[in-house]
Amino acid sequence: MALIITDDCINCDVCEPECPNGAISQGEEIYVIDPSLCTECVGHFDEPQCQQVCPVDCIPLDPNRVESKEELMEKYLILTSPE
Repeated sequence: MALIITDDCINCDVCEPECPNGAISQGEEIYVIDPSLCTECVGHFDEPQCQQVCPVDCIPLDPNRVESKEELMEKYLILTSPE
């Protein structure tokens, strides 16, 4: 599953630098997560780093983007492989 940032986001900017895949960026009103880049930190860390630093707990799993740990690892390998 990719993660999603909810409307509870306060634009504090602590999540963006924590994302090892560069999946988080400033949206029109709140920060957003690009699901094609989000691996829930699989391959980098044991837990999603953005969730760990978020002061308002507004980064849940996106129920519309279900991915297994194996799929997330495959995405990680694709994202980090040299071209």
